Amino acid sequence: MLCAADPAEKVALSTVIAAAWRGGALAEIGRAAPPERPARPARPELLPARAMPKRRGGGSPAGRIALLHALAHIELNAIDLAWDMVARFAADDLPRDFADDWVGVAAEEARHHALLATRLGELGAHYGDLPAHDGLWQAAQATAHDLLARLAVVPLVLEARGLDVTPDIIARLERLGDEASAGVLRIIYADEIGHVAVGRRWFEWLCARNSLPAAQTYQRLVRRYFRGEIKRPFNRAGRGAAGLDADYYEPLAAVPPPA
Repeated sequence: MLCAADPAEKVALSTVIAAAWRGGALAEIGRAAPPERPARPARPELLPARAMPKRRGGGSPAGRIALLHALAHIELNAIDLAWDMVARFAADDLPRDFADDWVGVAAEEARHHALLATRLGELGAHYGDLPAHDGLWQAAQATAHDLLARLAVVPLVLEARGLDVTPDIIARLERLGDEASAGVLRIIYADEIGHVAVGRRWFEWLCARNSLPAAQTYQRLVRRYFRGEIKRPFNRAGRGAAGLDADYYEPLAAVPPPA
């Protein structure tokens, strides 16, 4: 999957391999090193964050397409992040449940990208039509040597941020009468709560195994490896549903809580 450049092929392979793993047809993880960067299609053009064009407001058809395109790009990266988690770390001294969980995450991320790509097609667009942010893989590269750091930054910062912003996006799409796009995001939001929960579960498991305080270890790793701010407002309900307590993220927040 990491070496498949075509998004549709990456989705199809993810679905097939996940089913084979769950069904027992694929029972072991190999020792081949994952690539430093996953294969990518010729389009979209990948740009640094500072060079990205400012996204239009989501009220226009073009604005909604830009929004869904950005989300499709995030989900494509999320497929690779999940498979990289399996390929890079699951063969270490970890229970099989670790691989089970992240294979499941990869399959759901593949479904998310497919849903968004389909919705783009219904709106007369395609994934690849617009430029995309090239910084999403930096978190994987920065934490390639450290499973605890990877768990802290990817599911417990990046995906947790998705829980913060997605409900407002859904509400905005509903106000615009775009129930089809809102429905796709409701599916993604429900699944992402589970993904954050998986990340939190394994982060805490590893901390317990190494006699480390979980919240303080999380804060130390995020300060070291995450480039950016932990932004308010937090979706406490969504984060809480994933078992991510405020003790983890509140000390990292860029803005003090409202009085």
